[in-house]
Amino acid sequence: MNKPLPSRKEAIEILRKAGCSKNVIKHCIAVAELATKIAEAFSKKGINVDKKLVEIGALLHDVGRAKTHTVHHAVEGAKIAEQFGMPEPVIRIIKRHVGGGISPEEAKKLGWPNDVYVPQTVEEKIVSYADKLIQGHKRVPIQSTIEEMAKEIPEDAVKRLWKLHQEITSVTRDF
Repeated sequence: MNKPLPSRKEAIEILRKAGCSKNVIKHCIAVAELATKIAEAFSKKGINVDKKLVEIGALLHDVGRAKTHTVHHAVEGAKIAEQFGMPEPVIRIIKRHVGGGISPEEAKKLGWPNDVYVPQTVEEKIVSYADKLIQGHKRVPIQSTIEEMAKEIPEDAVKRLWKLHQEITSVTRDF
């Protein structure tokens, strides 16, 4: 990582400067708190995870909501993060956190640039998963999130969410 990660305080200030609402900021803080707990649980199981990257990536995952509350907030957020000089691993967390990831075919239909939008690293997967467990700033069961999302997303996307859930909970049953 060439560029240094911002501090927690700096990340929250980026959300403010980008124009995120107080509710979005509260959501991002709640996701960061849960993601950090998941990362700690992974570490205790001997899995190498960059806990600071998880925290900052989770804090900034919804920065694109300053521009839109559609699925496009992932791509918009990546652009905003680039403008603020964020390191590439943070940018990847932002663009890969939506659902259980966006397939190349789905990204093409959305008109997104050709890129990878499915979480690849453990840090990306933890942030994406933690985001699915927080509605607003409250913790919810994964089943209710998936049931809600299943009304709006393709079956393949629902399967990716379940796969992400199984991958995270195979390491720790606490989440």
